[in-house]
Amino acid sequence: MKNNNINAGITVFPGSNCDFDVYRVLTDIFNVNASFLWHKDKIKNIKKYDFIVIPGGFSYGDYLRSGALAARSAVMESLKGYADKGGIILGICNGFQILLEAGLLDGVMLPNASLKFECKDVYLNVIKSDTPFTCAARKGSVLKMPIAHHDGNYFATKGIIDGLRRNDRIIFKYCDSKGEFTGDSNPNGSLFNIAGISNKNLNVMGLMPHPERSSEKLLGSGDGGYIFKSIIKYVKER
Repeated sequence: MKNNNINAGITVFPGSNCDFDVYRVLTDIFNVNASFLWHKDKIKNIKKYDFIVIPGGFSYGDYLRSGALAARSAVMESLKGYADKGGIILGICNGFQILLEAGLLDGVMLPNASLKFECKDVYLNVIKSDTPFTCAARKGSVLKMPIAHHDGNYFATKGIIDGLRRNDRIIFKYCDSKGEFTGDSNPNGSLFNIAGISNKNLNVMGLMPHPERSSEKLLGSGDGGYIFKSIIKYVKER
């Protein structure tokens, strides 16, 4: 796969623990040029990045609220301008929490309904396939990915939920292996089984499950690779 003319940035915060996982997947599996973006830096040459990933982990030890301190870092100021100009940003797990805290996505994350750290494989239904993050997948297809979080219970006001539905900004929902939306298939209590959403321009997406941990069949599922394949496909075609 020849993608070595595509450049990706990966943010690094104190407490990030999935940054190297994302780096390995992008460089070794998808042959993308990837580099790290340090949390204290304002990125002057941010235009060179075709997309940016905010990986999972426990930025700042989840002190105050998950993602709250990271959302106020120098690098996030750069990412806000990048997003405003149409830059592609994927937030994974803690990255999703950071995007919410930064105001780049709508809603909040509450502790899981179980009040426990949930770490297991889940199924996702692709609700919208015409986005930079899902254009290599089929609408309605079921993807298997792992979760690992304590605060993954997505919540928002009725107005926000109505806006997400009206503008087709709900990208993924938790489901069972057959694609059905059930209470048992919802691992954290998220409203309407929501697992991933986008901003209004569809260039920023947050997702609680970890695609970087499921991009090789060796790990039990290669389905997470569809997200990275989609981003690469979108970058090449735009």
